[in-house]
Amino acid sequence: MTPRQGISFTLEGVDELTFMKVLHDVTRDTTFSKPLQIQARPPVPGDDGRITIAFEPQDRERAFAATQRLKTIILRYGVQIDSIST
Repeated sequence: MTPRQGISFTLEGVDELTFMKVLHDVTRDTTFSKPLQIQARPPVPGDDGRITIAFEPQDRERAFAATQRLKTIILRYGVQIDSIST
């Protein structure tokens, strides 16, 4: 079995309220529905928030489309995307 893959967005300097607004929009958007999985780590003092789109290799194309949608949602709140990692 091939392991799940993921694309992570680090949201440096984002407060908890803004992070929750972004997460609310993501969880309501069908772009991120199964088989994709959203993993979230809210910001805490000294540690930036992170949102990860997890997916199986066969869902890679759908995950990349979801990545573009997540960028749009994040920018809607004026948040700078500091890093994206796979």
